Amino acid sequence: MSEPLTWIAASLRRERARAGLSLSELAKRAGIAKSTLSQLETGGGNPSVETLWALGVALGVPFSALVEPPTPAVQVIRAGEGPTVASERADYGATLLSASPPGARRDIYHLRAEPGSARESEPHIPGSVEHLIVSTGRLKAGPSGEEVELEPGDYMSYRGDVPHSYEALAPGTTFVLVMQHV
Repeated sequence: MSEPLTWIAASLRRERARAGLSLSELAKRAGIAKSTLSQLETGGGNPSVETLWALGVALGVPFSALVEPPTPAVQVIRAGEGPTVASERADYGATLLSASPPGARRDIYHLRAEPGSARESEPHIPGSVEHLIVSTGRLKAGPSGEEVELEPGDYMSYRGDVPHSYEALAPGTTFVLVMQHV
């Protein structure tokens, strides 16, 4: 199976599950045969633009969501890593951690947490993405089952539309959270 067919198959399964649709219901809404959809979800066939477009409309997602290469579910950039551009005039460097996609809305929070119990968060609206940067202390955060330990300066992004948590591992833990809503 070719890599693009693997991406399309995974995207179709993910988006169908997110929409809560059965194979039969999605095929009906898209106007395609159930066997065709089944074949596409297992990485078979040779989907046309028209078929993928119809599936995207039936799922309520853009065409690109079905054909883009997958991005990691959790992205971490450790302090000192990432492409940094230095200033010629000052001791200053800028590291782009995440560019805002077109049409996105972002809320920015500065959070403080102390060791004890984890802050469990329910899924946010579909398409939400959380970006966080640890300022002080140590933090364990991320989607349930995929939590990562972070230290000052570390950056992390992950889907916010799945259950996730934040847990301070050191006293005085602070971090910046950017919540992106598409």
